[in-house]
Amino acid sequence: MARIGILTCSNATQDLGCSSASCLADLRKRRGQFADYPADEPLDLVGVINCPGCPTLTGPEKLLQRIRGLTEFRVDVIHFTYCMKALCPFREKYREAIEKTFPCIRVVIGTHEEHITPEEYRDKVRKLFCQERKSMVDIILKRD
Repeated sequence: MARIGILTCSNATQDLGCSSASCLADLRKRRGQFADYPADEPLDLVGVINCPGCPTLTGPEKLLQRIRGLTEFRVDVIHFTYCMKALCPFREKYREAIEKTFPCIRVVIGTHEEHITPEEYRDKVRKLFCQERKSMVDIILKRD
């Protein structure tokens, strides 16, 4: 049985409201990167965690603390979500830190089946981040 952890992008989940629904659906349906597991091998989702956000000097250490939480539940594999694959400039640094600290855990870059290129995805996400948004300051200053 493959015991799987999923690492999501903090920006995608916290700022853009990604629920990881596509990743979880493809895990259940064994599509995308989950198609690589043998059909007769059960897949057990151990947990879903967020990255610590775009790192400061302590970024990898903060990530490893989160990964440690999954290792307590015997995770075998950590899948970086598609948003981590397409958006994260620290992806390789994170992968190296996990592989060095937890050599028995396999790291897979990707989760759900890809329907657009990473470049197209980055362009669409960039537009979401750049659209005008309201904040609590707007309410306080009565800028409806």
